[in-house]
Parts: sequence; C-alpha cells; structure tokens
Amino acid sequence: MRDGAQGANVSFALQDKIRIALKLDEVGVDYIEGGWPYSNPKDLDFFKAMKEYSLGRAKLAAFGSTTRRGVRPERDESLNSLVDADVPVAVIFGKSWTLHAREVLGVTWEENLAMIAESVEYLRGHGVR
Repeated sequence: MRDGAQGANVSFALQDKIRIALKLDEVGVDYIEGGWPYSNPKDLDFFKAMKEYSLGRAKLAAFGSTTRRGVRPERDESLNSLVDADVPVAVIFGKSWTLHAREVLGVTWEENLAMIAESVEYLRGHGVR
C-alpha cells in the first residue's frame, strides 16, 4: 500500500487503509506492506489499528531502512519503529552498489555490508522476519 499511496494527490485515511488491507487479504495476497512507520505516523497508527482485525492469509509488513552510519541498531529510530509496529515482517532497503555506499552513505563497502547484516540480525532478534 505504500507504493499505491505515493502518487500525486493520493492520501489514504486510516479506515481506507484498513479496508484495502482486508480486501487484499480476502483476495489472497500473501504480504501487505502497510507503510513506513518511521516516516509517517499515520502508518504506525495503521499497524496498531490492524491488531483489532484477523487476517486469514496475509502477513503485514512494515517498510524501513537499514541502520544509519555510526548508529547501533538498538539506537536507530527507523529500525525501532519497525519493531514498534509489531508486525511479523519488515521490508528494509539498503545500498547495493558500491558507488552509493561510498558516495551517498559515506561508508566503505565492508561497513555497508555490516550495517545491512546488523539491521537484519537486530530485527530477527526481535522476532521480525
């Protein structure tokens, strides 16, 4: 649903997102990416509200990024928002090109890979796939 809400003039109300999620579950979607709780408080509200509903097939997933340079995963607000969303799955993004790691993040390739690994380990340690 995050991608569907990124178009011009598209903004889902909380009840809209709940209805969409329930319909996606009804038609057999396996994973529903409900949003980025760190960047959008409305997305965190969605994950909390969905606790009141039972999904038959779908698993809710929260979107976010790997830990930031120089920040331990347990102190990273974005990663902790994924844990706080209390969902079974997280969808995280990181840099997969050495140029981006070096020029955008300002880290070595090895540091980049460590940030990715630490982020995954942290989430798994909190029961998030």
